[in-house]
Amino acid sequence: MTQGKRTIRMLAMMAGLLLASTAGAQIYKYTDANGIVHYTNTKPPTDQAYATFRFPCYASDPKCSRKVNWENVPLMTSLFRQEISDAATRFAVEEPLIRAIIHAESAYRVDAKSPKGAQGLMQLMPATQAELSVADPYDPAGNIAGGTQYLSRMLEQFGGDIDLATAAYNAGPGAVQRHGGIPPYDETREYVRRIKILYRRYRSAGA
Repeated sequence: MTQGKRTIRMLAMMAGLLLASTAGAQIYKYTDANGIVHYTNTKPPTDQAYATFRFPCYASDPKCSRKVNWENVPLMTSLFRQEISDAATRFAVEEPLIRAIIHAESAYRVDAKSPKGAQGLMQLMPATQAELSVADPYDPAGNIAGGTQYLSRMLEQFGGDIDLATAAYNAGPGAVQRHGGIPPYDETREYVRRIKILYRRYRSAGA
């Protein structure tokens, strides 16, 4: 492997780390005089051509999501182990699937809030919080328990079909029922694609 390829690979890995931890951040991409692609949260000099990506929320911005290589984004297998294990046992949902939802929804940001008002790790809407008796959406244990309970309901409602359950988690069960499958919404289709990748990778990682 050439030095240039090694550098690009290292930068791509760094970009994955950055993107995985900066929901709500603005990311700049530019190519230097040596042809090396850089990703940074610091605005490049004004004489440098660059592209700007905004990541307000992984789940709600399919265009941004498609610019992330979800096959290479670093996984987070050690965060919230007890909370996820407890919720998985209580509601009979696989831990890798819970982690995939958390990763896709908030990138493990406890304080994440979407433009639509979804809150916390599993991005619960206020109405869902009230329905599930989640007192504090920014409390990891409560949020993960509530989100997993809701996910469990979707899995039960759609016969254990993970694609349909995750589509319902994103767009609502009514939308899945009306369309007889994954709704033809760009956001939801990209969401299901992202979950499938992350779920497979977390399972392979033994999460």
